[in-house]
Amino acid sequence: MESIVDGYIWLLRNNFWINMLFAILLVFFQRKNPTSTWLWFMVIIFLPGIGFLLYLFFGQDFNKKRMFRLKEEEDRLIREKVLCQGEKIKKDRYKFINPKTEEYEHFINMHILTSQSYFSQDNEIELYFSGREKFDALMKSISKAKRYIYLEYYIVRSDNLGQKLLDALTEKAKEGVEVKFLYDGMGGRKLARNYFKEFKKAGGKVAVFFPPFLSYFSFRINYRNHRKICIIDGEEAYIGGFNIGDEYLGLSKKFGFWRDTHIKIKGSAVEELKLRFIKDWKFAVKNDDNFYADTPTKKGSGRAGVQIVSSGPDSQWASIKDGYFSMITKAKKRIYIQTPYFIPDDSIYDALKVAALSGVDVKIMIPCKPDHPFIYWAGLSYIGELLEAGVKFYTYENGFLHSKTFIMDDFVTSIGTANLDIRSFKLNFEVNAFIYDEEVNQKMIEQFNIDLNHCKEITVEVYENRSNIIKLKEAFCRLLSPIL
Repeated sequence: MESIVDGYIWLLRNNFWINMLFAILLVFFQRKNPTSTWLWFMVIIFLPGIGFLLYLFFGQDFNKKRMFRLKEEEDRLIREKVLCQGEKIKKDRYKFINPKTEEYEHFINMHILTSQSYFSQDNEIELYFSGREKFDALMKSISKAKRYIYLEYYIVRSDNLGQKLLDALTEKAKEGVEVKFLYDGMGGRKLARNYFKEFKKAGGKVAVFFPPFLSYFSFRINYRNHRKICIIDGEEAYIGGFNIGDEYLGLSKKFGFWRDTHIKIKGSAVEELKLRFIKDWKFAVKNDDNFYADTPTKKGSGRAGVQIVSSGPDSQWASIKDGYFSMITKAKKRIYIQTPYFIPDDSIYDALKVAALSGVDVKIMIPCKPDHPFIYWAGLSYIGELLEAGVKFYTYENGFLHSKTFIMDDFVTSIGTANLDIRSFKLNFEVNAFIYDEEVNQKMIEQFNIDLNHCKEITVEVYENRSNIIKLKEAFCRLLSPIL
């Protein structure tokens, strides 16, 4: 007993040096970004014990090279196909259906080089701005499936919508349709234990992306699979912001109406989303190296150009962020943004400021209420100088805004899963559709203007008159923004 007491006394006496050792070993030897390195160092030093636990949950930087691999031969074939297309575009040997696309060759080539994003131009795009529209369409698509259904979602609830969707998938599995369901271990941590029981009995396959160590406990807060896609028979694919749960139908008392954006694609871009799913599935399952869906993708009859751009901690480049940056810096008329979380890094922040100062109409729409308070208050702290530069900010008042969209001028639109924040840029696995089409762009502008009718503008005067308590919250959360 005496030796145990002596041990505690020794720990208390040497607590500072032990904490300092943890800070050096866990932060300086793993992190490369100076801002986040110093932030974590201070957290561990000034919050002994608690800071170490926070780092385990939020600050780990796993070896990215070991995180994700596609079979070398498959990866080589994909790279050759995409780079060959890039060379044709550079040498003016690629024929664009829509001549206006030629103005954005540099933009297309950037995504080809950084994300191996194949450009296709035979796509039809259908837009959904409410959960009921999106899930009604998805259920109809599932009911028509003949060969395969691949789903990949961040959050899955075992509530009414979750059960309805799973019942439909179970019926298709019984019919002999190949059904694979991939969900994130953090986003699906509250699923009932027997949720997939009947689905698996029927022949459905389930995989978990970074499963938690225990049911409700995981050290991997970072590196979550934030993607939300569904591919059906190589004919249709869905991508956007809606997860699976009753709240996304607007049934949450806390959030009310859920305003989000999702799209359905028909055309060659479906193949790129299928490949995205295959890569993620193989990473999660590990032993399914032979899985490679060889069902041909049906050619589309549309004219929309599309690139499916993925990014994540396994990527060499922050491809989606770079796409956002390029849209901002190349815009001549407008940049309209909807994002639930606004924590830009320095490059995006400066680009928005310069665009507004240059006369570009920059409008950013954010929620009026937080679902993650620290992120919400950190986001508000970035608004002041941008308002002075001419950027216009609006808070959406008709429920909760979860839409992740970028609209550039009259032609380029981005719709997908990536928020305008550092977590989406560097820490989460994301996927966006970059769309080159006047009609889609115009419909998105029209919807943005409809949403403006449900917004309040944050003017310079309103911002400067906010209370000292709000300013204090913003200042504190701003310090944490590199790790939020």
